[in-house]
Amino acid sequence: MPKDFLKAARDEYDVIVIGSGLAGLTAANLLGRAGHRVLLLEQHYKLGGLATWFKRPGGHIFDISLHGFPYGMIKSCGRYWSRELADHIVPLKSIRFDNPMFSLTTTYNREDFTQLLTARFGIAPETVKAFFDTARGMNFYDDQSLTTRQLFDRFFPGRDDVVRLLMEPIVYANGSTLEDPALTYGIVFSNFMSKGVYTFEGGTDLLIGMMHDTLRRNGVDVCIRCPVQRIEVDNGQVRAVGVAGRRIRTRAVVSNANLLTTVLGMVGEQAFDPRFVEQAKAVRLNNSSTQVYMALNADERLDESIGDLLFSSTAPEFRTDLLLSRNITSRTFSFYYPRTRPQGRPRCLIVSSTNAEYDDWARLNEADYQAGKQDLVETTLDALEKYVPNVRSRMAYVEAATPRTFAHYTAHAAGASFGTKFEGLAVSRGLPEQVRGLYHAGSVGIIMSGWLGAINYGAIVANDVDALLMKSSQPMQPAGQGTVT
Repeated sequence: MPKDFLKAARDEYDVIVIGSGLAGLTAANLLGRAGHRVLLLEQHYKLGGLATWFKRPGGHIFDISLHGFPYGMIKSCGRYWSRELADHIVPLKSIRFDNPMFSLTTTYNREDFTQLLTARFGIAPETVKAFFDTARGMNFYDDQSLTTRQLFDRFFPGRDDVVRLLMEPIVYANGSTLEDPALTYGIVFSNFMSKGVYTFEGGTDLLIGMMHDTLRRNGVDVCIRCPVQRIEVDNGQVRAVGVAGRRIRTRAVVSNANLLTTVLGMVGEQAFDPRFVEQAKAVRLNNSSTQVYMALNADERLDESIGDLLFSSTAPEFRTDLLLSRNITSRTFSFYYPRTRPQGRPRCLIVSSTNAEYDDWARLNEADYQAGKQDLVETTLDALEKYVPNVRSRMAYVEAATPRTFAHYTAHAAGASFGTKFEGLAVSRGLPEQVRGLYHAGSVGIIMSGWLGAINYGAIVANDVDALLMKSSQPMQPAGQGTVT
């Protein structure tokens, strides 16, 4: 008989969290820590969503999305998880750009970028300061009509090289474009500019393992291989979820699934005001990506002067459509040295990432799809040869992932790497006004994408759920140890 992954689950919980991306994990942890009875349901056999890993024969462990995040991760992880976990967050040493417009290395912080923009790109110091101050002063309540392109035109008119320097890493980090609201660029860019780019020493396998242990200590029940079929709503109130043939009652649901899947799939249009449904249907999905995972032979080492992150492009100019094209001209290479995973075998790994459109891959027949993956591998190795000579003879293992891969393993609609575009945030935040006890936390709106955004959004929603449960006139059990903060 097939294994019953829900065997240990109760019939009733205070909160059910659907999906174990970093937002779902954080919400579950904080609500469990506050004393609520929490069930976390994950459709995959691993926790983490896109913040996860996979193993291959030969001792190779590849991180799916462990590339870089802002300094703020240290504070968020320490506050919402543990000091031990936060202590594993360390700075990347160097970020490189190499394209037809310029080639340079930076520590990717405000001081270094100010020096680059003034000394190398010839921008007046007062203009650079005004740009940084404007970006840092942006917040969610600002005017959303100003686009990122208009922001750059205001400070750096006609300077496509400056736009490329400032924009290319943020496109990689969260899928933003020049036509998106400027505040979605400014907030993310300023987060990175505070103190540079950081990563998690030990890899995502260690990170998620530590998070799982913390969840268990805080009394959260965790069930893998449990895809939720429906969220049951009655008379404007969440009542239960349907999963693996069971109906599990609950007073609140936090969905860490894709926003559109949550609203239109698991709940259904009938539970919402028609105007809200139209608003939800108008939300655009963000793009997906391709990745090529490469492991060097066990005795091979990389020269660390290559850098930690390399934004490489052969395109003569910066254009969003070029970044999304299957005819790849721009790649972000992440280099993993033995220090990245000091507890494991001393190996050097490389991951190449490119933004991509789901439809470009989804419409291929199987033969063309497999040929496309092989071409992705070969062209990536060709591009890497410039930085890692004789790369093919030094390689022990290579594997490619496409938007179809991400859709399969994460159940994200269209394999969206960063959830939805900015307008999704209002729909996500508006769910509990439509259905009492229904919440969403995840990558919605460019502000809330990436590791830091996901963790912080999980904390925000956990506080909302805790407030709802504390105010309930008929709690299932005593509320516990207070608020989740």
